[in-house]
Amino acid sequence: MARIIFKHVLSTLSVMLVVALFCFVLVRLAPTDPVAILAGDTATPAQVEEIRQRLGTDRPMAVQFATWIASMATGDFGESFFFKRSVASLVAARLEPTLALTLYAILLTIVLAIPMGVIAAKLRDGFFDRAIMIFAVTGFSLPVFVVGYVLIFLLSIKLGLFTIQGYQPISQGFGGFVHRLTLPAIAVSFPYIALVTRMTRASMLSVLKEDYIRAARAKGQSEVKVLLRHALKNAGVPIATSISSGVAFLLGGVVVTESVFNIPGLGRLTADAVLAGDYPVIQAVVLLCALVIVMLNLVTDIIYRIIDPRIKY
Repeated sequence: MARIIFKHVLSTLSVMLVVALFCFVLVRLAPTDPVAILAGDTATPAQVEEIRQRLGTDRPMAVQFATWIASMATGDFGESFFFKRSVASLVAARLEPTLALTLYAILLTIVLAIPMGVIAAKLRDGFFDRAIMIFAVTGFSLPVFVVGYVLIFLLSIKLGLFTIQGYQPISQGFGGFVHRLTLPAIAVSFPYIALVTRMTRASMLSVLKEDYIRAARAKGQSEVKVLLRHALKNAGVPIATSISSGVAFLLGGVVVTESVFNIPGLGRLTADAVLAGDYPVIQAVVLLCALVIVMLNLVTDIIYRIIDPRIKY
């Protein structure tokens, strides 16, 4: 296990370097010029050039990249062009809402998607199975912002069950924290639940055809025990893979969801930074998301060994 973790750490460093390079180049190829936005329409060419020199954007890209990597190695992610604060403090201030929303969405997915997939596989071609498949197709078809606005209209405006916008920190009360976060968590997890449900159903259908399932039933074991202890456990590897790989999809939805529900998290920060061409903020958030995904892959590999010790690397 230690060897596996060590290999993942080495691969993580190489992956993060590639992500950093691509992110650095792509944000500078975008048509948005942060210097022009900062200078304003009335700025003279001399003032624009002075701002470029102050921000360091007049230097060659290779020099800028090397300087950025060297600064990150010391824990300095630079200063935001527009917020005039260190990027690290900006990310830290916006981290709690995004982390809470993401974990809540993952929890909803695990609690809802896996049981629905198991039941759909057990009742294959029945009414419940067809209803689940319709839900899964709908979940993939609807954009996150459409789901968010529909939920706001139905559950907030019409029924008055939830507050439409805003975020309440958990330190100000757990009830209000959950109440304000439930609607955006449902919106952002809607396609994620559809993905995991379909994968759970497909994996369970494959496992339920195996001989050891028929043997377990022939021994007189209850259907619940057969489904949970034998079928679900052996179908766990692809399900864990779908949950892990779907987090990247989930993080993309968080950006839109936070804008719809006015949640002051990393998603809103990223959207504002992209519109303003705030290079340091964009780079830091993208690297943070990449690190989260890489670490989730490591956790998933460890879970593989727990589910099936026969798996070798």
